[in-house]
Amino acid sequence: MSDIVNLRQYRKRKTREEAQKTADENRVEFGRTKAERELSDARKALSQRQLEAHRREIPAPAADENPKS
Repeated sequence: MSDIVNLRQYRKRKTREEAQKTADENRVEFGRTKAERELSDARKALSQRQLEAHRREIPAPAADENPKS
């Protein structure tokens, strides 16, 4: 025979587990110190500046260079 399951207790346990999962995700996402956030932002800004510095710009053709007539 199978065990008898109390549905009220099962629902409460499931709700607690889901809340714990959400809390774990929030700890990972928001659980950083101010110094860690600033370091991360500085690294992101440095990476963006380096990427922009290596960007090649293609000069636009002047109107006088290729006359069609």
